[in-house]
Amino acid sequence: MSQNTTNKVLLIAINAKYIHSNPAVYSLKAYADKYYADRPDGCVLEIAEYTINQHTETILADIYRHRPQIAAFSCYIWNWTNVQELLMELPKVLPDTSLWIGGPEVSFHADMLIHAFPQLAGIMVGEGEETFLELLHYYWENRKSILDIKGIVCKEGFTGERGLVDINRLPFLYTPAAAYCASADSEAANSQIPAHSIPAAFQNRIIYYESQRGCPFQCAYCLSSIDKKVRLRNIDTVKSELRYFLDHSVPQVKFIDRTFNCSQEHALSIWKYLKENDNGVTNFHFEIAADLLTDEHLAVMRGMRPGLIQLEIGVQSANEETLKAINRHMDMSTLRKTVAVIHSFRNIHQHLDLIAGLPYEDYDSFADSFDTVYAMAPDQLQLGFLKVLKGSPMEQCASKYGIVYSSKPPYEVLYTRWLCYDDLLKLKGIEEMVELYYNSNQFTHTLPVLAQHFASPFRMYEALADYYRTNGFFTSTPARSYRYQVLLNFACSVAADNRALFAELLTFDLYLRENLKSRPDFAPVNIPDRDKVRSFYENEKQAPQFLKEYDGYTSVQILRMTHIEQFSYPVWKECPTNCVEKLETPAYVLFNYKERSALTHDAKYYEITLS
Repeated sequence: MSQNTTNKVLLIAINAKYIHSNPAVYSLKAYADKYYADRPDGCVLEIAEYTINQHTETILADIYRHRPQIAAFSCYIWNWTNVQELLMELPKVLPDTSLWIGGPEVSFHADMLIHAFPQLAGIMVGEGEETFLELLHYYWENRKSILDIKGIVCKEGFTGERGLVDINRLPFLYTPAAAYCASADSEAANSQIPAHSIPAAFQNRIIYYESQRGCPFQCAYCLSSIDKKVRLRNIDTVKSELRYFLDHSVPQVKFIDRTFNCSQEHALSIWKYLKENDNGVTNFHFEIAADLLTDEHLAVMRGMRPGLIQLEIGVQSANEETLKAINRHMDMSTLRKTVAVIHSFRNIHQHLDLIAGLPYEDYDSFADSFDTVYAMAPDQLQLGFLKVLKGSPMEQCASKYGIVYSSKPPYEVLYTRWLCYDDLLKLKGIEEMVELYYNSNQFTHTLPVLAQHFASPFRMYEALADYYRTNGFFTSTPARSYRYQVLLNFACSVAADNRALFAELLTFDLYLRENLKSRPDFAPVNIPDRDKVRSFYENEKQAPQFLKEYDGYTSVQILRMTHIEQFSYPVWKECPTNCVEKLETPAYVLFNYKERSALTHDAKYYEITLS
């Protein structure tokens, strides 16, 4: 088949979801645009983004329409299967196009991949900005031999390691190339960011940002352990780039720094800047080591707007032998205290992670780790499963620990010397229950009371997962009422005498989130006297005590926009585990949906009197 390729290089990203963007391809393009602005006429560099959910034929057709001289794929565990399919088909329709791959999935064992995929022109290994720049010179101006470009594996072999890029030479990703000075080699030039709207490619997507590269720690399951040298971006440059996000009210910025606070001074400077320049809208996400936080860090956090930052904290295990085996050094006592202090601020979302399938962690040991982290009351508890990444230290010692994992991406653990496949499947079911019921934050008053009927929180989710499986219930249904009804039935199966209590707890949790158009079937027939309700809203209209945000609305409109629920148990109390005693007289709770928690999105509520 003949084709007419252009002098176009197409950087291809296949993302896990549409809301994701690929900072790798944008960094390659921004670097080339800045340091190769005088490229020959007609030479074009473009980005094409797809998702793993699109059909191979659809992506193939779109790449074909570009007719690139070079098609270069960014590869990682979630898209590697899709990329392999495209590598098989592209030469059939674009026989003259040079195919290149790069990224963490192909930077290790590249010598085997270059032989497994003879259609490849080469593989870029490691950090790619400088390598890609030299590759463009090679193709567009015939500069150098391909063998003179460090950081490449081609049919002739490996061209040699390339040194790490100077992170302060990296351009900012979120402004057009025209915004940069062609000679901007200095840190100061990087900070000259024009004030215009976020480029269309990033609108309605998660914005990723890095203020550093590398990680000082050596966790065996992580590729960042290979690059131990931490390189910090100039703090003035970072502040000017964060200013850009703040000025444009970007909803969320996700820092991709591996351990953001490994440099305490760097982290402190950024957090202070964000606190002092908060726009009231933007949320910033950080992966941190909580046991490294200082009193000064915590003092800054204490005064932050609720929702300004959120923290992801990798605990991974509470088993000391496991932590030692994976080279993870963590003071569990300090971690527990720090998480509790941050929790007391009530302004920062904390996301704690566990990994199942690590060495020396059997089913019961993982249950202990789960209960240890659960007791810290994180806003989200992610139960993940070990992925044996190519090039990671864990790959090297997998056989030593009897770790057997899937041959296909994402190379997830199947069983280990300590954890059999049956137990892993049970943990998969527990993971689903944690996602549905805990991480949704929709059952915050029901779950603590229900947990009192089990030996531990882990055993509660274990029993709930078994209840779903044996009864054939669906975990993927979008109907919220379905999940509430199943949880009520489950609660009654272990505490039949408490049906009225659990029905009220679930009703309270449901109205916290949503002003329902129709009352759920399980809700008790606790309907307040209509005349008293009407009188309450007429009084609120005249002299508001609770609903001052509804100025301009009639009392009938306010009634429809809020909700009053009658309860026989004190289910709204701060400590729901103390709500098991029935009230002497019914109580009333008002739900205000115009005021919501910045962390949970729960409606604000008040105990009121109806007379």
